[in-house]
Amino acid sequence: MLTTYKYEEIAPEAEGLIVPVTASELEALKEGQPFIQPAIDKQLQQMLSSGILKAKTGNTAAVATLGLLPQQMVVITVIDEAGAELREAFAQAAGKVKSNKLNTLAIDISSSAVSGVLQQAGIERAVKCMLEGLKLTLIGRQVLKKQEQSLFEVQQISFVLNDEQLGHKSIIEAAVQEAECMTESVKLARDLTNMSGNELTPERLAFYAEEVAQKLELDIEVLDEWSCAEEQMGGLLGVGQGSVNPPRMIVIHYEGNPESEEKWGIVGKGITFDTGGISLKPAAGMEDMISDMGGAAAVLGAIHAIASMKVKANVLAVIPTAENMPSDRALKPGDVIRTMSGHTVEVVNTDAEGRLVLADGITTAIKRGATKLVDVATLTGAVLVALGTEATGAVTNDKSLMEKVIAASEKSGERIWQLPAYAEYKKLIESDVADLKNSGGRHAGSITAGLFIGHFVEEKPWVHLDIAGTAYVNKARRWEPKGATGVMVRTLYELIAEKDR
Repeated sequence: MLTTYKYEEIAPEAEGLIVPVTASELEALKEGQPFIQPAIDKQLQQMLSSGILKAKTGNTAAVATLGLLPQQMVVITVIDEAGAELREAFAQAAGKVKSNKLNTLAIDISSSAVSGVLQQAGIERAVKCMLEGLKLTLIGRQVLKKQEQSLFEVQQISFVLNDEQLGHKSIIEAAVQEAECMTESVKLARDLTNMSGNELTPERLAFYAEEVAQKLELDIEVLDEWSCAEEQMGGLLGVGQGSVNPPRMIVIHYEGNPESEEKWGIVGKGITFDTGGISLKPAAGMEDMISDMGGAAAVLGAIHAIASMKVKANVLAVIPTAENMPSDRALKPGDVIRTMSGHTVEVVNTDAEGRLVLADGITTAIKRGATKLVDVATLTGAVLVALGTEATGAVTNDKSLMEKVIAASEKSGERIWQLPAYAEYKKLIESDVADLKNSGGRHAGSITAGLFIGHFVEEKPWVHLDIAGTAYVNKARRWEPKGATGVMVRTLYELIAEKDR
């Protein structure tokens, strides 16, 4: 069920009232300044005195109104005076909303202090950040149990606005529309990534991509194993040959600016399950390898957002998808394959398969006119060693494009850290029998994996994003739940929309 929105001058009857508050407002409340309602103010003062509520960004408190207000519950969330951490503040508020099952909400942003914070941050972006923090936190993971379980949803949100804000209602409505689109697009990516490997095969992933393309009236190509063979996609076919579920190459075309010759190529790794192939992974934790198509999910979510918001840009969304399985037909260490570009690769580790399918994905994007490239992939365990689960690693050949990606990530709140790409690192993937080998060993593993992909970009501006540490997490944090996070959907959107840049 989609959330409906209203814009009011006074707080309407709702199950919950969310009141963002600055630290200075809480300090004034301590001194006896009237805030919400005398009896509720007294409860909040007691919570401040006891330390249950602190005048610190991200702190929250929920107070039952006991009939004193039209709402059943007031949720206080402390926001930064500069409006810098609005997503985090509303993600914390979302926890109170969910635990108290508040299906209808009023959000009061009308106070002069909060209004000033939002104005300083930019009202459109501030409202978008608040809603993203709230709604991305509330997206639940569908579970498959005998007893069907319904997911919690917020059915209605009313914004309480002052006179000045009502004068900018159209700007707030635009921010709400964009935030709703981001939520829907991230949910798409999370749902796909959370699907089990027996449910999501390469063919099924192509089916879901076709559904998205049909909904948004986009052109789509789905190349089966025979068409891939005609295109000489040795990387994709090599990885997929060990599985009974054949690979697919998916290409979605979005023409949002026919007058421009520039065309983005966004390429997402779509390994629907990764056993490691003949170089078999350890059994412990292998169930999480359903997430190895997190890059494909991010690209599909991003193209959904870009097309839904009618962004003025041309984009190719390219998803090479396969299952990496061990069998009598699977790639073996020491095999040499020829990629779509004509370059040959010595396969020294069949668990370094993502870069092989991405090589053909990059060439597919270039052959269809991409002028600048971003690939997204759950590529290496090494990026977890380097950056943990807090940041996505990046490798690039173009400083200007990298700066734009970083700027987009700062807007989305999805952290990216650039890794060095010195020429010496590429020597680690030189092969004695082919143009290059698919692994350079443990040292600088994330960098050499990125440079392997960069070998195929034909000197076009390119950024590689390794989301192995950020696409799937074992513990909920901020607005990201346990399991799939949908990371990089919003960053790709911000990058290609290029708003305010």
